[in-house]
Amino acid sequence: MKAIYLDAFSGISGNMMLGALIQAGVPASWLEEKLRELPLGADAFVMRAEEVRRNGICSVYVEVVLPETAEHRSGHHGHETHVHRTMKDIRRMIDQAGMPSRVRENALTVFQAIAEAEGRVHGRPSDEVAFHEVGAVDSIVDIIGTAWCLEYLGVERIFASRLNTGSGFVRCAHGIMPVPAPAVADLLRQWPRFCYGAEKELTTPTGAALVTALADYSASLPDGFAVQSISYGAGTWELELPNVLRVYLGEYRGQAKKEPVLLETNIDDMNPQIYGYLYEKLLDAGALDVWTTPIFMKKNRPAHQLSVLVDSSCREACADLLFRETTSIGIRVIPIDARLEAARHMAVVETRFGPVHCKVSAWHGQLTQVSAEYEDCCQLARKNNVPLKAVQREAIHAFHARIGGEPYEKGGLD
Repeated sequence: MKAIYLDAFSGISGNMMLGALIQAGVPASWLEEKLRELPLGADAFVMRAEEVRRNGICSVYVEVVLPETAEHRSGHHGHETHVHRTMKDIRRMIDQAGMPSRVRENALTVFQAIAEAEGRVHGRPSDEVAFHEVGAVDSIVDIIGTAWCLEYLGVERIFASRLNTGSGFVRCAHGIMPVPAPAVADLLRQWPRFCYGAEKELTTPTGAALVTALADYSASLPDGFAVQSISYGAGTWELELPNVLRVYLGEYRGQAKKEPVLLETNIDDMNPQIYGYLYEKLLDAGALDVWTTPIFMKKNRPAHQLSVLVDSSCREACADLLFRETTSIGIRVIPIDARLEAARHMAVVETRFGPVHCKVSAWHGQLTQVSAEYEDCCQLARKNNVPLKAVQREAIHAFHARIGGEPYEKGGLD
């Protein structure tokens, strides 16, 4: 599977991440076009990506330029201190943009991590937190832009090193704060970190959230990681230590250290409308798969067996949801000895209706399955007023035409 390793020896920020991913192959013009779909206003920002050198290292520096009025109100570049967006505002904005499901999920996961950290710092529920720095346009661009870049590159797994936080003090919306800032300190409670170099904020809240929400820790390049390219995203500072984020892009062929378990419960007295809502909650909590099976219980009572496949790290969160959201009073926990997974990656194909993401699966190097992303196809079917199956069929044929194979005839698309 396609993967990246973040070597954050000089910290990480949102624009450092964007710069490294742009140097890794994401066209800056394509990215800005995608970001223009956000309901922020036509003149809300200009994204500039330029090649710079940090201590002799060629890297890409990304700058989000805001309108002059916003700069004057904020008192410094990059933060709209007069605009405070809540998590509800962020969700609404992302939903209005109509993103592919994986872009949406990655972006919301990062925003939610920051909301929860800020909520703990300020003693408020996460949905009521009014974002300051992270609610500003530049941070929105950094987070959603990163999600789009990961989608473009087909990245399915992210690893990251320990983080250099920097030291000293930083000025933010609440005044002067120690480094790491309170939100960063909260986000990195369980992530290895260190402090080296100048008295500067080297890891920002956005950078910390990107790592802790999306990445797995690895002290060095993981075993089974075949490097294809190395790229660098530049930070703002000129320091003795190169202020860059190093990103390794490649194929990860190692084994995922997962211990899947199956949670099962029989339910015969619950409103069936709850199941759809419950599925979404369980998947958001980390469930790998959720399904129901019609069964008969004692006294020939019709019921459903609810099954939830989860990694052991998400077991407690999903079990808690089952007890809180359903009428169940008992859950069976069944260990799974192994779970075989085909290698997967995402490919973007062009159709006459528009671009479609295709999920491509392979087993022992042989192509086994190609499926068009459902949300992409739905959006294009509505936009072009054509049948959904027509978009799906053309996307599959376009993929096979690109690799020079026979059109894919399985799956009932024809």
